[in-house]
Amino acid sequence: MPERQKVAVLISGSGTNMAALLYASRAADCPFEIVLVASNKSDAGGLRLAEGEGVATFALSHKGMDRAAHDMAMDAAIRDSGAQWVALAGYMRILTPDFVAGWEGRMVNIHPSLLPKYTGLHTHERAIAAGDSHGGVTVHVVTAELDCGPILGQTPVAILPGDTPETLAARVLIAEHQLYARCLADFVSRGTRPEFLLEQVRARAMAMPEADEVTSHGMPCFGIVKGKKFGYFSADHHGDGRTALLVKISGPEEQAMLIEQDEARYFRPAYFGDGWLGIRLDLGDNDWDAIGDWLARSWRAIAPKKLTSLRDASDDF
Repeated sequence: MPERQKVAVLISGSGTNMAALLYASRAADCPFEIVLVASNKSDAGGLRLAEGEGVATFALSHKGMDRAAHDMAMDAAIRDSGAQWVALAGYMRILTPDFVAGWEGRMVNIHPSLLPKYTGLHTHERAIAAGDSHGGVTVHVVTAELDCGPILGQTPVAILPGDTPETLAARVLIAEHQLYARCLADFVSRGTRPEFLLEQVRARAMAMPEADEVTSHGMPCFGIVKGKKFGYFSADHHGDGRTALLVKISGPEEQAMLIEQDEARYFRPAYFGDGWLGIRLDLGDNDWDAIGDWLARSWRAIAPKKLTSLRDASDDF
């Protein structure tokens, strides 16, 4: 099993969703572990629970503090813990744009409505008042706009006759505890799943002029239409246990230099020779801009001059 991803959980109260994540993380096959529980309230009940379960905690009251300064302190504590991801679990603070940007694509939140309905507060009251048949819960990626990031999962919860905001909230909370751990596990592990990695490679490869995708040597392969190939996606090919991108390079000297610099990431792909480089994608820390640059360079190495000239003109423009 790959190394577990380290998660910091931010809370402001009793921390029931944090507890659900924590106990889910104790399963042998869970891909994440909770390394920190942090709060803007020193008396938050969830802190005591975390301490009792042997999880590191951090508390800093926001009262009397500048919002940006408080966020900086929370951010420092999270990074000191070694966390790679942040899960908001009833953290009742609007985060500053700088804090959100610092964890772009690595912070998730759970919200008690079926987004995009009812962002913000009083979600159950609003759903009942609107006559909705269902309330529910959403797990989403955090972005600068409140409760508007990409949705990772939802669970509808029926609104029953005579429901009050309190009775509906109690049932939604059960759904929250079920949904959050599943979505977080899927989110933090997708960076090593071949299906997700292929999607990322495909999007960048097919952005090249006149690119197409075929299957070659049993692998998804990207090339110029009716022309040469500039990229192969390898997932445990020949049983090598690696998920990787194969791209064109200048030759054996560059290949040897890159492998020497980072032998965990770069390798000489079997059966492809010295003009190709294998780049592992399953290490969980991909720089997708760099991967896009590798694909663009590989494309340029095999593209007809008319295409590279058009691309150069487009880039200049």
